[in-house]
Amino acid sequence: MTRFPLIIDCDTCAMRHTDACDDCLVTHLLDDEPARTGLVIDAGEARAARLLNRAGLAPALRHRRAG
Repeated sequence: MTRFPLIIDCDTCAMRHTDACDDCLVTHLLDDEPARTGLVIDAGEARAARLLNRAGLAPALRHRRAG
């Protein structure tokens, strides 16, 4: 089975420049790298991010692809 990475790009996010950015996992992870606007994570990393969020240890992924 081929696993494709999850590509999260702030430039394609419908939630960009809204209050959702303040509490988004991508913003949290890229906070030290303001020049970067995106992130690539695999399925295992996405699952880990969801588990961390459910445990209250990390913000949620709020990315919504602009349509």
